[in-house]
Amino acid sequence: MKLILTAAAASLLAVSFASPALAQGDGAVTYKTKCLMCHGADGQPTMAGKSLKAMPFKSPELISASNATLIASVTNGKGKMPAYAGKLSAGEIKDVVAYIRTLQK
Repeated sequence: MKLILTAAAASLLAVSFASPALAQGDGAVTYKTKCLMCHGADGQPTMAGKSLKAMPFKSPELISASNATLIASVTNGKGKMPAYAGKLSAGEIKDVVAYIRTLQK
């Protein structure tokens, strides 16, 4: 019994310390299902994205934008990009922004 409790406690600790990596993974999954078609796999707009005037994620304007600004853009929409409030949770939007930051490197 003691061994089972020790293993369970170790599993819980491992999951809690792994949460940033899990969030990035969740952000990647959400990005692939909601953003990829316009913003491309690497943050370079696709043909559809270019027709909607999507900016490359490596543009100086988006690199210098705060996380709060990017979260607001995803939440409320910007230009022809639809709003994702009510479609994605606040956590999912935060995870997508974190994933977008990885595409800027």
